Amino acid sequence: IGEATVRLYIEEGARVVIADMQKERGQALAHELGDVARFVEVEVRQEFQVKAAIEYAITEWGRLDCIFNNAGFGGVLGPIEQIPVDEFDMTMEVLVRGVFLGMKHATPIMKAAGGGSIINTASIAGLVAGRGPHVYACAKAAVIQLTKCVAMELGEHRVRVNAI
Repeated sequence: IGEATVRLYIEEGARVVIADMQKERGQALAHELGDVARFVEVEVRQEFQVKAAIEYAITEWGRLDCIFNNAGFGGVLGPIEQIPVDEFDMTMEVLVRGVFLGMKHATPIMKAAGGGSIINTASIAGLVAGRGPHVYACAKAAVIQLTKCVAMELGEHRVRVNAI
């Protein structure tokens, strides 16, 4: 999803910062795309790394019009009584905390610029039970609700916030 989105954004004339923990893949994509793409290694659970990636976009491109909070994975699997707490925490950190951190650090920049767009990856699993593993579904439901709440907060600042 991330790679296809990057390619579409560039096709539409955007300049992008690819922020991912898959260093080799991200670097290769940025290299392939040329002068309109940069790569920065980011672990979305780490606030300082998310903040640094957003600051890097400003340094490189002079502005931040859009952020796509798309980091994710299937998360911990299994029956509820067998889910280890540390794997529950890690799943929630990647899928919810990562989205929160992206929104947190993009918001002041977009408000100061007079607008922007925040896009968060959600899932049908966040709306309909049985469409994904327990913790993944819970996390995606949280992303959907957080998106709605932040959209209401930022609308008056011309910052659109959507979950897809």
